[in-house]
Amino acid sequence: MPLPFDGAISRFYQQDAPNDIRVSIASAKRKDILDPNFPYSNRMARKSYDQDMMALQIELVKLQSWVAETGQRIAIVFEGRDAAGKGGTIKRVSENLNPRMAKVVALSKPTEKERGEWYFQRYIQHLPTAGSMTIFDRSWYNRGVVEKVFGFCTDADREKFFDQVPLFEQMIAQEGITLVKIWLNVGRAEQLRRFLARESDPLKQWKLSSIDVKGLSKWDAYSDAISETLRRSDMEHAPWTIVRSDDKKRARLAVARHILRQFQYSGRRDDVIGLKDDLIVLHAKDWNV
Repeated sequence: MPLPFDGAISRFYQQDAPNDIRVSIASAKRKDILDPNFPYSNRMARKSYDQDMMALQIELVKLQSWVAETGQRIAIVFEGRDAAGKGGTIKRVSENLNPRMAKVVALSKPTEKERGEWYFQRYIQHLPTAGSMTIFDRSWYNRGVVEKVFGFCTDADREKFFDQVPLFEQMIAQEGITLVKIWLNVGRAEQLRRFLARESDPLKQWKLSSIDVKGLSKWDAYSDAISETLRRSDMEHAPWTIVRSDDKKRARLAVARHILRQFQYSGRRDDVIGLKDDLIVLHAKDWNV
């Protein structure tokens, strides 16, 4: 079976990736953490992860029941580098929730009609009604990062975005919607290892896009855009929470705990939610991209 994009990811790994990244990937064992700055040297054990995740998913079901009973509205924004684990994390957070009341929104590129509208307009229609939750798999923050890196918007459009996003999110908060913003971050070597795994797996090749391939050589441009976006959109009424996701299992648990910790729902068990892992869960102001 031919590799997607004519093997462009393997070619980048062999020919264009920084030497330290190639060496790190080539010498790593399956459970190794590739980023030397990551606070854990090995991945979390499956048994411990499964036990903790099951308990947290029960808490998430309690949270949804409370949301439905009390008419709460919750919007959760998932952003992050490509292959940082957004999809997998969203799946674990939402898989036992009622899809009628917990909607996952992953919008494709804007249509011609949408390009002629106010930038935030197509997202507004997906904000939650009373008693429901919306989980955004990428969001209006495309303008801050991806559109900047690939030149899909003008500098003037992006400046307008940064002028408006605090007001937009303030209106969301004033409307009574709780907005939770999560940024998943993955190291460069781990990102490339995940891309290589997707490229070689016929069941995961659909996850790859031309943007993923082109973005391999734009790590620094992404870093600059991410840094600026987090700095300019981290606000008291809508703060960013950074979760380091080089270990997917730890990241998924950390995200579930962070979401649950935001709400005093009926039957909440703090002993199950546990403590925040300060080693991988950070406030935006404490994070250097």
